[in-house]
Amino acid sequence: QPEVVEFLGIRQPVQIQVTPANQTARSVEQVVHPCDMGRKAELLSHLIQTNDWQQVLVFSRTKHGANRVVKELVKKGIPAEAIHGNKSQNARQNALKNFKSRQTRVLVATDIASRGIDIDELTHVINFDLPNISETYVHRIGRTGRAGASGIALSFCDVEEKAYLKDIQKLTGEKIPVVQDHPFTSADR
Repeated sequence: QPEVVEFLGIRQPVQIQVTPANQTARSVEQVVHPCDMGRKAELLSHLIQTNDWQQVLVFSRTKHGANRVVKELVKKGIPAEAIHGNKSQNARQNALKNFKSRQTRVLVATDIASRGIDIDELTHVINFDLPNISETYVHRIGRTGRAGASGIALSFCDVEEKAYLKDIQKLTGEKIPVVQDHPFTSADR
């Protein structure tokens, strides 16, 4: 007869972990694009239009920043919406529905509003702003490359964010390749 183990009132608990904490999925290609803060919106619209990406999840550090990114993308003719804590629940649900149905090409989210976002076959996640908390990076890029699918996580890095990048690489144990060959490369590489 097998031994019955009890822990906090739960019989025979089992811990299941798909990816160890603070590790990124192998199916997600990661790259960093050095870019001055003031040119990130230009880089974002350039990459979306040049590569004809149809569904892109973009992360902004702030609510105001998310709104600003959406405004810039819409000016360039790219359908975009933001979700963050200042939006009503109904507005967030509509933005997510529009993104899932591909009526909206770009969804710009803050970290709090992004909890629970699950988009089938999402291929591109962009860190418009690198997170100042390294663990957040792992959570963000985990929105792509799910269920065995591949994905791409791009991070825009201003000179002021280099310390965040260093912390992320230390946490994940990975050196993220840097793409210098783009028209908006930071002057301070």
